[in-house]
Amino acid sequence: MTTIEDIQQEIADEFSALDDWMDKYQLIIDLGGTLPPLDPVFKTDENLIDGCQSRVWLHAHTEDGRMWFEADSDAIITKGLIALLIRVWSGQTPADILASEPHFIADIGLSEHLSPTRSNGLLSMVRRMRMYAQSAS
Repeated sequence: MTTIEDIQQEIADEFSALDDWMDKYQLIIDLGGTLPPLDPVFKTDENLIDGCQSRVWLHAHTEDGRMWFEADSDAIITKGLIALLIRVWSGQTPADILASEPHFIADIGLSEHLSPTRSNGLLSMVRRMRMYAQSAS
């Protein structure tokens, strides 16, 4: 099983290969496009993340002691951001999720390049995923 650290390093490496922020945004958009469609049954108010300017639905379930996340958003950049978080934490144990920090956000420079509203939304996504992990642990 690939560790959370390994995945975060892979993401940092992918982004460091790109010099221009327009290319990095395109990578984020492309990653959002790789998310499988979220079953409409999970697009509920309960799964809607508060604090995001756009609409983001996040569904989590536990299987064999590991957390699995699925999500969708009506905004392409936001969909890419949640896809990055899913890549890092989906398939990991609740304990490993809670013990890790999503430092790839700072490592790739997202903190400086997102608008304040998108940054708040990203933090809300992180908090919700941690909340699901806390509930499952």
